[in-house]
Amino acid sequence: MYNYRAHVEGGLQTLQQWYNPDQCLWDSTGWWNAANILWAISDYQARTNSTLYANTIQEIFQKHSGGNFINDYYDDEGWWALAWIKAYDLTGQIQYLNMARTIFLDMEGGWDNHCGGGIWWSKERSYKNAIANELYFTIAAHLHQRVTHEDERAYYFERAYQGWIWFWHSGMINRYNLVNDGLNEFCQNNGGVTWTYNQGVILGGLTEMYRITRDEAYRDMAELIADAAISTLVDRYGILQEPCESGDCGADGPQFKGIFIRNLATLYEVLPKPAYQQFMLNNARAIVANNPAGNYQFGLKWSEPVDNSDAARQCSALDALLAAMSVESVESL
Repeated sequence: MYNYRAHVEGGLQTLQQWYNPDQCLWDSTGWWNAANILWAISDYQARTNSTLYANTIQEIFQKHSGGNFINDYYDDEGWWALAWIKAYDLTGQIQYLNMARTIFLDMEGGWDNHCGGGIWWSKERSYKNAIANELYFTIAAHLHQRVTHEDERAYYFERAYQGWIWFWHSGMINRYNLVNDGLNEFCQNNGGVTWTYNQGVILGGLTEMYRITRDEAYRDMAELIADAAISTLVDRYGILQEPCESGDCGADGPQFKGIFIRNLATLYEVLPKPAYQQFMLNNARAIVANNPAGNYQFGLKWSEPVDNSDAARQCSALDALLAAMSVESVESL
């Protein structure tokens, strides 16, 4: 059996070499990526009862909370909302939950009747896409589960339900049960790239809606998308592959696969299909096997040697290894 915890801990130490204490962010990657790194750090601490990175979480909040983690892109904001919800779950500190509320309120300002609803990708209001809207309904569902006042709970559930119904009718889920990137000028599926993170975030949102309602339609839809993703968005070894890996994934693409895997792990909690467990373990094995030097640096293509090192690649692989930690005890390798 691989000791995935050891690889997670080694990988986190490598990741922290990019942490810039003056900026309270990670060098070599961007603003929205930092929110996902924060999520992964919180996930590690929750799984291990560690407090090793508690100061990092506090530092980031103190450094950047004056701006409420709000910028011109609603999807960027959404990642920070999820990160602070995760930090709230870890610490119980209400300031983190309140920040997620504040961020979501700003995201709501992106909703209008163009294309029948949904939020825009940015405040420029030129594109309605999958990721911003998946984050919107997922965050609303998470907030519903964590606030205590009944009126507020009802408010967030209404937003989550509204967000999902619009998304379902938008046509962005194609006939192969994969999510394309967004809508065209005619408010139709634009046939854009089926990024892995678009398949992932929707799994998280649908799983949360299933937990709230126990309506199996949410879980069934998540299953269709997950099954499609793990059978088609893979390389010749069956390992998760981003569509851009044959070319240039830029600064954003290297982050995506980990987001899919961590949301698949969330779905697995309510739908423990052996195929999902095996997929998570196979991907983690590939990451470990392609780090033979033992320096805990992880690359873009999980079934190939490390191509380059940066905080986005590192965090994405750590998401996969953290998922494997959650299921490794039930499988002997």
